[in-house]
Amino acid sequence: MLEALTGTGLAASAGLNAYIPLLIVGLLGRYTDLITLPQTWTWLSNGWVLTILGILLAIEVVADKIPAVDSINDVVQTVVRPTSGGLAFGAASSSETVAVADPGSFFSGNQWVAVVSGIVISLVVHGIKALVRPMVNVVSLGFAAPVVSAAEDFTSVVMSFVAIIIPVLVLLCLAGLAFGAWWLLSRRRRRTPKGGRVLSPD
Repeated sequence: MLEALTGTGLAASAGLNAYIPLLIVGLLGRYTDLITLPQTWTWLSNGWVLTILGILLAIEVVADKIPAVDSINDVVQTVVRPTSGGLAFGAASSSETVAVADPGSFFSGNQWVAVVSGIVISLVVHGIKALVRPMVNVVSLGFAAPVVSAAEDFTSVVMSFVAIIIPVLVLLCLAGLAFGAWWLLSRRRRRTPKGGRVLSPD
């Protein structure tokens, strides 16, 4: 059960930022005892892989904070984020962590289930992010894009660590994400009259 929560948290994190959960898993697997990757996933802690992930993360962080560019980036990431989510779920669900000393045999023997689960979870979170972001840009004239993006990156980092160290709190994190998305979308509906024009905050 805990390994499923760990995988779910990392996959959801990938829906916000494709590279943060993979980079965290790789770094923790290489330099700490917080997570021990199985043989099939040790490539995530390879120095070259970590370097590439770091470069891609830097590009993603910049692109996602520029209005209009962030929407284009979301289109590109429609493939990347679910893929990352699948990899993150697959790696984490079969790894030993500080919370999971003996990963269950189900995901270990059915890795495709873990990968597909991660893809679906990440795709859902990515879809919500891609739906909310243009609305935020329109309402704020683009000024809120860097703030919202930074909040998403911060959430991805926190959820990744929570998923590995205290996986039971993943459900709370997911509830917070759902509430945040609902709140933003409800504000959009309240500000948009039947004609479709966005009303000013006043």
